[in-house]
Amino acid sequence: MISYKAPCKVNASLRVLGKREDGFHEVDTVMIPLELCDELEFSPAPCLGMSCNAPGVPVDESNLVMKAGRLMERELGRPMPWHVHLVKNVPHGAGLGGGSSDAACVLEALNSLEGGGLPPERLAELAGEIGSDVGFFIYGTACRCTGRGEKVAPLPDWREWAPLLVLLKPSFGVSTPDAYRRWAGSRELPGIPYGEQEVDGHVLVNDLERPVFEKHLFLAEMKRWLLERPGVRGAMMSGSGSTMFAVMEGGDAARTLMEDAARELDPTLWMWSGRVAQRGFCKNMPL
Repeated sequence: MISYKAPCKVNASLRVLGKREDGFHEVDTVMIPLELCDELEFSPAPCLGMSCNAPGVPVDESNLVMKAGRLMERELGRPMPWHVHLVKNVPHGAGLGGGSSDAACVLEALNSLEGGGLPPERLAELAGEIGSDVGFFIYGTACRCTGRGEKVAPLPDWREWAPLLVLLKPSFGVSTPDAYRRWAGSRELPGIPYGEQEVDGHVLVNDLERPVFEKHLFLAEMKRWLLERPGVRGAMMSGSGSTMFAVMEGGDAARTLMEDAARELDPTLWMWSGRVAQRGFCKNMPL
């Protein structure tokens, strides 16, 4: 068995520029990888298949893991004789790109395990067939993504930025299609800060906060609460939510923030603290 790690991401910035003729939205976003990872364990098998440790996660052809495997079968022209066991550490419906990262990891892993020899550029093209943000995860570094998210360009000036983050996610998720569908007609809530935040010379902003906060008032209150906390240098929603993240001054402030969030906001919050990842994606670790 060979195990690979599939890191998730946060959107450090997300601008929605308008709706395209193909039904998608034109975006301009900066995504950065985190140390928080799913794990994918590959074992030889008669044919491609998958399982998952998390109840409720589909393991049929609808899962992006299987879609990525089928794409590699098409691209390389032969079956992929591997069973993939997915260990979920990244919550679903969180705006962290866990499923997209899993798919990108499968592309990279099968390319390596099967000696495919496909360059990153081709893997990124295949990733674009699966989902708008899958291509980002092929590059394993901070990237600016444009178009519907499939046009990916690494950002060297972001590469050394590795702040300590706290992630907070309530028990509910947010539908990404619904957030984009309501974007054009949404309005800002009174008293909630939506503007740009500058941290270490980088701009943090998310245009999807407007439609998501209208529907999920708890997330709006979470952002305001976070920005009022000592030790928080910046805070906003990642992607379409429902995860909120805060850039912290240090470990003590992060621990205090999580303790206070459980006590003052919601004791059932999923929480994580860690840093921006400084290594590439899908590092294989033989077990």
